[in-house]
Amino acid sequence: MRHISDKEHTINKRLHKLYPPEIADRAVDSIIDLIFKYKSRIKSTPYQLSEKDVILITYGDQVNKDYEPSLLTLKGFMDKHLKGIINSVHILPFYPYSSDDGFSVVNYGAVDPKMGSWREIEQISGAYRLMVDGVINHISQFSDWFKAYLAGDPYFQDFFTEVDPSIDLSKVVRPRALPLLSEFVDDAGKTRHVWTTFSKDQVDLNYKSHRVLRNVLDALFYYVEKGATLIRLDAIAFIWKEIGTECVHLEQTHELIQLMREVLHEVAPEVIIITETNVPHHENVSYFGSGDDEAQMVYNFALPPLLVHSILTGNTKTLTEWGKTLTLPSDKVCFFNFTASHDGIGLRPIKGILTEEEVQNLGDTVKSHGGLVSYKTDADGSQSPYELNCSYIDALTHPDKDDEVRFKRMLLAQATVLAMPGVPGIYFHSLVGSRNYKDGVKHSGVNRTINREKYHIDWLEKELATEGTLAKKMLERYKALIAIRIHEPAFNPFGKFEFLELGNQLFAVDQHSVDNKERIVTIHNFSDKEVSCELPEKISLTLKDLLGSNTEISTNSISLKPYQLMWLKGEL
Repeated sequence: MRHISDKEHTINKRLHKLYPPEIADRAVDSIIDLIFKYKSRIKSTPYQLSEKDVILITYGDQVNKDYEPSLLTLKGFMDKHLKGIINSVHILPFYPYSSDDGFSVVNYGAVDPKMGSWREIEQISGAYRLMVDGVINHISQFSDWFKAYLAGDPYFQDFFTEVDPSIDLSKVVRPRALPLLSEFVDDAGKTRHVWTTFSKDQVDLNYKSHRVLRNVLDALFYYVEKGATLIRLDAIAFIWKEIGTECVHLEQTHELIQLMREVLHEVAPEVIIITETNVPHHENVSYFGSGDDEAQMVYNFALPPLLVHSILTGNTKTLTEWGKTLTLPSDKVCFFNFTASHDGIGLRPIKGILTEEEVQNLGDTVKSHGGLVSYKTDADGSQSPYELNCSYIDALTHPDKDDEVRFKRMLLAQATVLAMPGVPGIYFHSLVGSRNYKDGVKHSGVNRTINREKYHIDWLEKELATEGTLAKKMLERYKALIAIRIHEPAFNPFGKFEFLELGNQLFAVDQHSVDNKERIVTIHNFSDKEVSCELPEKISLTLKDLLGSNTEISTNSISLKPYQLMWLKGEL
């Protein structure tokens, strides 16, 4: 095997693609030092994703208890309610931060003391597979790095991108309706115009500096040392800047991700890279690369809005047609499926999938349900909707509807995520059926707060213990579905799958185990009416309905009640 210092080693070659020869050689040396540093500190343990992998998405301070670190309270909640059901947890940024609920990181190497310490993180990673955020496109304006830049420290002068404001930057894709350049006054009194893709408090890092790359890789290695086995690369599509381009999805961006994966795998080949690219679907899936060199998992961003659209209309035609386009470049990658997250329901991923009228109707309906719509600035200066801000359960059902309908629709959406090919991610608020947090929006002035309410553990435990509450019903039924899923090899994320056309009210997927011995056909009724269908003849009978007390299905004719779920297991 070639050493990294060898010009033919792929890491070496990637660095020489990104940097001039002299700088690339320095970068090679610094990466060799990093690998040597962490090889003695990280114990690598092989791991393969399977049907047993389900990831809880949560803030580190999602549940709180008086006089206890919130990370410890979170672990206690998981141990009590989710142990043996959910094996992985994505703790959203738990580092010290200055804004955006954690996504403006002040210090990559620390834990927010209000949540706890690395001790609590390591306790969690010792009991669950840990997914952490690499918030590496930008850093807080209050970070030591940016302070040193403003102070004139020579080491940090190329850590950020300073641009003459007279330069035409109109081609740059804007994910927010905010200025691209932000003004800062340095310690010498000079005004600097610095690149800030998302906000003034989120200053973009300049990866044309090999020192930035080295320091970021150091942080990622440190997370692995503390137990992280999955790393989510936040806003990674914007990481490389070239004036005169759109500055999104650039060739150098893909090269950087491939480089990061390869460097991490030199020490810990079990680490999984997940890219967060909330963009049109065809652009999103480009981050799979060739199938074995870039992200192992990609967020299936089109799924959340398509599910809302399908449930609201009672029509699965578009959802099924989109599903039939889902292909993977290899059997080594898969989708990360979800409905809700700390962000809103993105609309950019369904560009070209839903019509403008359908997107408009979606926004209008969500607003009538108490939700909000956020906008971005387009190249021509106009604004367009990019995100729906609403708790997922409220997006699906009008507030005037009764809780039984609300529960059935929400369960339908969550069951569909569990039945999709890939690995399911479950946002904490979906798990317990949280409603719109309108008071939070009033207090923060931020639309996304509507889906980010934090709970005192005593209140939540009381809700979960009280018969008939929405929270109790959601958690119990959700857990029952997961308990079935994690024991069925046909739900392995690397098995073959096919989306079936069984009518415009049904959504059906045929999935096979990796060894091609078992299959599960999931059929979900998205309408409020009873629907009948005929199973394709290629599906061998007899089947067992895993959600119907293993009732045997010995006929191709099937009938589903409103919002009914069927998971039919059979042999191949």
